[in-house]
Amino acid sequence: MTKPQLILLGAPGSGKGTQAARLVSELGYQHISTGDLLRKEIKSGSELGQRVQGIMNTGGLVDDDTVLELLKSNCDLESTAYIFDGFPRNFDQAKALDSSVLKGVESRAIYFEIDLNMLAARLVNRRTCTGCGEIYNLLSKAPQLSDKCDKCGADLMQRKDDNEETVKTRLGVFKEAIEPVLAHYKAEDRLGVIDASAGADEVFDKLKEITR
Repeated sequence: MTKPQLILLGAPGSGKGTQAARLVSELGYQHISTGDLLRKEIKSGSELGQRVQGIMNTGGLVDDDTVLELLKSNCDLESTAYIFDGFPRNFDQAKALDSSVLKGVESRAIYFEIDLNMLAARLVNRRTCTGCGEIYNLLSKAPQLSDKCDKCGADLMQRKDDNEETVKTRLGVFKEAIEPVLAHYKAEDRLGVIDASAGADEVFDKLKEITR
């Protein structure tokens, strides 16, 4: 297995999800979602799953150590190339992921860099189809009818947290948390930076260069 393990970093709406799907379908990566792993572990009825279920039943957040244990028990790093998306979110998680899961394995972090004011406008203008899930943007990928999906004709909706005030708060929190994470990977010469404002094909071409 020659492909490096990938850690995708970027603000909400920067395009990580779109590119992760292409990495899976075109380059053979496997996408790791901590949320999906938590649900799978609970369903399995394992000791770890029961512990996670107990935490979630009380409304608590699953702690970093439990997430790391979950990743270690579900990832076969010797035979599979993974995309870690949504974890790490801060410096402590980045250090822990390196020492607990990725130790001794080639890995690269890729930051989807985009102007946060541009991203705020992108998020505020995002619309999602209530039927098929297709995503539109009133600025760059507008539907033919402003409130209907081109593909299935269902209504389009704006996510509640895509209003301007909430978006700016989310992006501010993200910026504060991500800077030490980027510094960590840059210091280890494991950081690739992609202009996420470019077209989807251009971004994917850059991703392919980084993963070679």
